Amino acid sequence: MPRRHLRMTGAADCSLGAALRDLRTELDLPAGFPAAAMAEAEAAVRDPDLSAHEDATDLPFLTIDPPASTDLDQAMHLERRGRGYRVHYAIADVAAFVRPGGALDAEAHRRVTTLYFPDGRIPLHPTVLSEGAASLLPGATRPAALWRIDLDSDGRTVATDVRRALVRSRAKLDYAGVQRQIDAGTAEEPLGLLRDIGRLREEQERARGGISLDVPEQEITEHDGSYGLVYRAPLPAEAWNAQVSLLTGIAAAHLMAGTGTGILRTLPIAPDGAVARLRRSARALRIDWPHHVPYAEVVRSLDPELSHHAAFLQECTTLLRGAGYTAFDHGDLPDPAVHAAVADLYTHCTAPLRRLVDRYASELCLAATAEREPPEWVREALPALPKEMAEGTRRANTVERACVDLVEAALLEGRVGELFDAYVVDVGDRNPATGTVHLRDPAIVGRIEGGTAPLPLGERLRVRLTRAGPASKTVLFAPA
Repeated sequence: MPRRHLRMTGAADCSLGAALRDLRTELDLPAGFPAAAMAEAEAAVRDPDLSAHEDATDLPFLTIDPPASTDLDQAMHLERRGRGYRVHYAIADVAAFVRPGGALDAEAHRRVTTLYFPDGRIPLHPTVLSEGAASLLPGATRPAALWRIDLDSDGRTVATDVRRALVRSRAKLDYAGVQRQIDAGTAEEPLGLLRDIGRLREEQERARGGISLDVPEQEITEHDGSYGLVYRAPLPAEAWNAQVSLLTGIAAAHLMAGTGTGILRTLPIAPDGAVARLRRSARALRIDWPHHVPYAEVVRSLDPELSHHAAFLQECTTLLRGAGYTAFDHGDLPDPAVHAAVADLYTHCTAPLRRLVDRYASELCLAATAEREPPEWVREALPALPKEMAEGTRRANTVERACVDLVEAALLEGRVGELFDAYVVDVGDRNPATGTVHLRDPAIVGRIEGGTAPLPLGERLRVRLTRAGPASKTVLFAPA
């Protein structure tokens, strides 16, 4: 889809800033860290617990993140191993800085995740850690949980190991730059192998029936203090990088399953009714879906640049609802244990600077590899973690959606009554005259209601803006 930065007027920027401040207050979000938590963080920076870390600074790690990111959770080094490959994946070792049961730990449990706003972020940990001493920034020696995952020539995992280590990143790269290097053939082998390993892992995902939805997402952009929205489809390099993270999450889940203690990211298989509804949507959108073809194969055949394909991809996200966290102990795996979209056991373990549960998953995997019992502080926290993560994830999703709604409303402030070209991406089950429309220019996703005829799913539609402005917090359209 087209990308375009949309500038707002000074008045819109001002009203948006006020609305964002109000949103923080409305959701009762923390403004700063308690003094005791800050004191612990600063003390940990001066004296982190590095007693169990081996030296792996000889490996030339690199990070791949958005250009402005400074909270760097992961670094990688890829190499060939005979006919296969070896993935070294370093994950920030937050436990080296956070004392269990302390004020900093308690505050992390209160926050659960980092929250992102157009004008800043509310971090899970103080920035002295998350963007400083614990972040895998280039040129600095950092403590990490260092994964070593060996793959065969087809990208299947043949050996897994994780241990504490000191690592040093040599380069901070961004997705667009990585894509350019790989496409031009100028990437050195450790980076160039990202494409080879990423594609092999995509084939493994296909073979096990997993699916990664390539749904164009709205992204808030910022330039000189003004905010805009673009539709952004991931670059191939992002998908390959995500496959390395998925590989690690799958390996971690299997390690925990082998010991009988852990926490998984789970997603039930979609009920027959949801799949039947999706098949009806496919017919309405003229998507060819023969009965013998698996859902995952249909999704891979779609082009998100085509409006009716994009609408169907949006409908497909309904099958991914219901994901959660499930803890287990004493050898009993949960039911369900598999994440239906990954089509395997899976856990979150690769973003401990930004997500609470990952610190616990790392500790469980380190214990499993060392063939020892997990730390008691980890085991004691397990029963409450799923609920904590569910509440934190809901809060993060609320913030993300509310921020996009506010930017949309600010962008369209003063344009109520104008006509726009849109296409219908969702239609209400109970009232087919209501639904959701995508505008291409500006990059807006909004609710539509007020008509009497059923909305044409996947078709273009001329719409009229009936509500906008940060005071209303959302935009609303009606058929023109």
